[in-house]
Amino acid sequence: MESVPVRCPVCRRDHAYITPVYPCPCGAPTAPQLLRGAAAEPITHRTWNDDWVTVRCAGCGRRDQWPHPELCCPCGTVLRIPVRPPAARTPPSTGPSHIPLPRTVAHPRPAFRPMTIRTARDAVAAAALYLSWLGYREVVQARERPSSRIDIRAAGLIAQVDSITTPTVLRDVECLWLNALNTSVAGVFFSLAGYAPDARQRADGLALPLFVMDLTGAPQPVNSPADELISTGA
Repeated sequence: MESVPVRCPVCRRDHAYITPVYPCPCGAPTAPQLLRGAAAEPITHRTWNDDWVTVRCAGCGRRDQWPHPELCCPCGTVLRIPVRPPAARTPPSTGPSHIPLPRTVAHPRPAFRPMTIRTARDAVAAAALYLSWLGYREVVQARERPSSRIDIRAAGLIAQVDSITTPTVLRDVECLWLNALNTSVAGVFFSLAGYAPDARQRADGLALPLFVMDLTGAPQPVNSPADELISTGA
């Protein structure tokens, strides 16, 4: 793990800051690259763009958004640690922007048999049935919705099912992703009313699969990560 010296500009105290390491979905440890020699800045006002930083996985090349490194000085000042700007992106090719990975499951899956949705519990059950069809094991539904709003848990996965009549908002997508990050598992979102434009855009950047369901109980992918999940299976 990378360590850099950090001096608090308020109390002038010196610290040794160790870079936090996060698990990339490919399994490789990933960490923001700190900018040595740059002064840390006190945080007086928070914005989304300042609280998150783009990090490229050295193993698979994947780019994800991770929390911006911070340090809390004993004097009470919260410092933002400077990071190295991400490398320039490779110019896009003339082909499609996203090609789902080839199917890797051992045998083709049979056709999915949906269940009719009449209640919110039916929506959770339909989503759980779909995850089992994708190949996830130990799929368990919450008997009562917890405060975390995680409706389904499986081996290596958590899922949220939004059965309200308005589109799922940005905050709900971000909360599911953070819950998945904190438990080192994947996340999947199901919604009956679809997603707000900013929620869908954010999910694309976080590589979070989004599905929409109608009352027939058949989930449909609405972004590229969901297409890829269907293609590869669990």
